[in-house]
Amino acid sequence: MGPSPMAARAAGGCSSAALALFGFRPLRRAVRPAAAFCWGQYPPYGGCRSRLAHSLVDSVLDELRSRRRVRVSAKIGLQGTKELSDNKIDKRALQKGLLLEFQKDSDRSLLAVVERPDGKKNWMVTDQNGILSSIKPQQVTYVVPGVMNFDASRIDEFLEKAQDLLDPTVLECAWMELSENDKSITVEEFAEIVYGNKESLESYCAHFLLSRDIVYFVKVESRDYSIYQPRSPPQVEELLRRKRAKEEAEKELEEFVHLLKSAKALPMESKPPKSSWFVDEKVGQKIEALQAYAVDACSDEQRRLAGNILKAMGFTRTSSAALKLLINVGYFPVHVNLDLFKYDVRITYTEEVLSAAEELLVDRPDSDMHIRKDLSTLKVYAIDVDEADELDDALSAIRLPDGRIKVWIHVADPTCLIKPRSIIDREAMHRGTSIFLPTATFPMFPERLAMNAMSLQQGKQCKSVSVSVTLHPDGSIAEYTLENSVIKPTYMLTYESATELLYMNLKEEEELRILQEAASIRAQWRRSQGSIDTAMIEPRIKVSNPDDPEPNINLYVEDQANPAMQLVSEMMILCGEAVAAFGAANNLPLPYRGHPQSNTAVSAFSHVPDGPARSFANISVLRAAEMDFQKPVPHGVLGIPGYVQFTSPIRRYVDLLAHYQVKAFLRGDSPPYSAGDLEGMTFIASMHVKVARRLHSNSLRYWLLEYLRRQPKGRKYKALILKFVKDRMAALLLVEAKLTWDKNTCYGLRSWYIRE
Repeated sequence: MGPSPMAARAAGGCSSAALALFGFRPLRRAVRPAAAFCWGQYPPYGGCRSRLAHSLVDSVLDELRSRRRVRVSAKIGLQGTKELSDNKIDKRALQKGLLLEFQKDSDRSLLAVVERPDGKKNWMVTDQNGILSSIKPQQVTYVVPGVMNFDASRIDEFLEKAQDLLDPTVLECAWMELSENDKSITVEEFAEIVYGNKESLESYCAHFLLSRDIVYFVKVESRDYSIYQPRSPPQVEELLRRKRAKEEAEKELEEFVHLLKSAKALPMESKPPKSSWFVDEKVGQKIEALQAYAVDACSDEQRRLAGNILKAMGFTRTSSAALKLLINVGYFPVHVNLDLFKYDVRITYTEEVLSAAEELLVDRPDSDMHIRKDLSTLKVYAIDVDEADELDDALSAIRLPDGRIKVWIHVADPTCLIKPRSIIDREAMHRGTSIFLPTATFPMFPERLAMNAMSLQQGKQCKSVSVSVTLHPDGSIAEYTLENSVIKPTYMLTYESATELLYMNLKEEEELRILQEAASIRAQWRRSQGSIDTAMIEPRIKVSNPDDPEPNINLYVEDQANPAMQLVSEMMILCGEAVAAFGAANNLPLPYRGHPQSNTAVSAFSHVPDGPARSFANISVLRAAEMDFQKPVPHGVLGIPGYVQFTSPIRRYVDLLAHYQVKAFLRGDSPPYSAGDLEGMTFIASMHVKVARRLHSNSLRYWLLEYLRRQPKGRKYKALILKFVKDRMAALLLVEAKLTWDKNTCYGLRSWYIRE
């Protein structure tokens, strides 16, 4: 049997470039026929250089349709079932020995031989993999015509023969001829035109080509036959464009998966650096999709792309699988903080912001220089935690001739550099606060500004805003002033070193002892005004080399009952009260912070032992804080008539807002912001502050658990019960004393929920 005219012309007329696009492999057992060829790799239409004579196509179609009119006039049966291929399948159309194609699942169609009925509707068949199964009539997609009593063992042989006839390029040639006259075609007509006959093998191949085609023909159901209609040229052009884009995407995915597998196989010390994944833009987009998927913060397109990558890598489509993969390839360290990505935390600055910061460092303007008071002769103590990078407050004190104490709270003056509504100011507002984590610090301002130009520095002339307060003997405020100043910090102390100086009671450090005395009488006065003790013992953790699989974890305690910490805390509260009073006296809009008294009297917890347990009880009944931007509101927890956060303008944006307002008043200018402006900006900053607190809390908890995980199994711990929650669950204060880790003595204490 020679080739049909269409087949001959297709072979000679379709471009060699088009034919070369198609790769084939034999259809064997367990191979999915639908995926056995490179479907979708269609050449651009127009590849057929020679054209079939229209009279030839028309004559073949006319003859075939004439025959069909005769056939369909008689009842369809299985006798002489050469014409069964395209008929609607029902129970009566199937019988033992028929060769058919059925839909195994959404991805696979298999050839099978009918064995016997299975109940009233289903049939038992043996498929090309030798598996006997029951199928429904609706699963049958094609009955191969002209085949009776077919042996299932010969399916492989049948598929091997079909291999030589399955050339997808003939689809384009047939489409070009048929689309010009908008002629539809059946499977048997296609077989007759392409192969020269419509025997069982040729008809099956025609069905295979047409049913898998998604570019040139579209299936149109008729009453008795499946008819294929040629698509319009614009449709074909668009579908070819989509297919080429899909093929390109699949190729890129394959190459990316290869990169992932290569990186995954490398030892930890040889993993590619994170930056290398962004050298190629498309690779960077894929790694970002995996990252977004890992933190459940991805777009629909990123979700689809990440899912395909995970599937290709053999991972389940879950966020934990994406995280594991990114760790395996070295993109993330083992102890990655996903919250940074989940909450889209700003950990870097744009070039525009950095450039603006550099300009300020060069010019260093100071519009307040002419009204600054020289306080550089005062002894100034800056006391903060050991790892503090931004030093924004310091203290001085003297005893007046009348015996009263006068203290100064000196606060760094970033507003001498930063102007309201500037690019750096807006950046700070959208950060809200500096973020302090066990592994890193992310300052609110660019680092060179925050830690150098703005920060107080030992032994150097520093611009500041100084709040001076003279105290009555009972600790209440007698007088206060706010002024621009220049100071020269004498000491930079940690809380531990400041406490040691206090215990040493050195005559040379009389000013420090005066500060301690001032703090003591202030604490007594606040208690007399109904303040509530909320001091707790909190853990602090510092993690060095956090990118290592086993980093060094330093655990220690921040005891708010520490004398130096109490001293600083009292002075900061005093400053806030004085600024609130200054704002009220001058009708100045400020972010006034208040806290209503609890509905539960403090005396209700008098039976609870003093210390962490009572503080925990007091905290548990506190009401929500209040804000006002026109006048002070009482702060019942602190026991003062008003309060403004003022002492951390480098670290907190709300403090910076207060500085803008106060500094403008001191210059004799109108405040830059109205009460309404302050409220809006405070709200924006507060949203970011909440995220920062959540980040800190989650990170602290993670590293505490990691620290405890490393302790010997079965170790016992001392704990203080703070509160019974319900049933057998209690809130505990876990006390870790004299635990050594990485040659450092560490002290930890942690609030914990645990079941007995």
